[in-house]
Amino acid sequence: MINILLHIAVLLLLPPLLLGVITKTKAWFGGRVGAPLLQPYYDLVKLMRRGLVLSTTTTWVFRAGPVVTLATVLLAGLLIPIGGFDAPIAFTGDLILFAYLFGLARFFTTSAALDTGSAFEGMGSAREVTFACLSEPALFFALMVLAKVSGSLTLTAMLHGPANTFSADVAAPLVLISIGLFIVLLAETCRLPVDDPTTHLELTMIHEAMVLDHGGPLLSVILYAASIKLLVLGTVLLHVIAPFEFGKAWLDWPLYLVEILGLAGIIGVLESVMARLQMRHVPYLLIGALLFCGFGFILLIR
Repeated sequence: MINILLHIAVLLLLPPLLLGVITKTKAWFGGRVGAPLLQPYYDLVKLMRRGLVLSTTTTWVFRAGPVVTLATVLLAGLLIPIGGFDAPIAFTGDLILFAYLFGLARFFTTSAALDTGSAFEGMGSAREVTFACLSEPALFFALMVLAKVSGSLTLTAMLHGPANTFSADVAAPLVLISIGLFIVLLAETCRLPVDDPTTHLELTMIHEAMVLDHGGPLLSVILYAASIKLLVLGTVLLHVIAPFEFGKAWLDWPLYLVEILGLAGIIGVLESVMARLQMRHVPYLLIGALLFCGFGFILLIR
């Protein structure tokens, strides 16, 4: 019960800190002091206290989009184990629900953007759905590799599998899907080099273009859900690349916190040393992720 409560606490409280670590790392690379680590929390509170302005052209879909997105990513976070402990919700085939929860969130986010009737938001929605056609198969291939390695169709057993059944035969497939999952992580969370969450150029936006008309509490919910998505996908990646467990709660939880914050720091370093890809080159990067994960699956079943 204590581990479940800690799981929920980490899932609810930690995600904005990851954004703070990324921002602080980028500031350090730029020779600046940067915003405080807790600035994302302040921003969320500030947005929640603002008024809500809704366009007369929008319907209930516009208001439901952020709420459904937050609910789906929270449920996805309850399906995965954090650190060396089991997920609060686990059943055979939950990997399918896990993948399609992100699809449901994307559907409502793009629907809310289209509901505004804005050309820019429609453009961002088209880009989001197009790139999802490449990132989602990569995620499925990675999950298939983990299912084959662990011999289970439950996410908890699958993500603990690489640590418990590691051998030379599965090393290459795990390395390949690790690369693919990292690219998927950057694409799904709209980070560089796929997207720039700090840009204000509508013609180059993807995710930010879809939320141009959201403000106040709705925008706060969107930003919070995006940070949770970063935590969830980052945790899945860490189970593959750093499945180190001591078997003791007082050691495993601090180890997980160090790993996830370190991953946020790596993302910050990556965003500091490379620029955003041209829009026409983003599909090539996602196809690369699909090939990495696909070849990993082929190597495993050959």
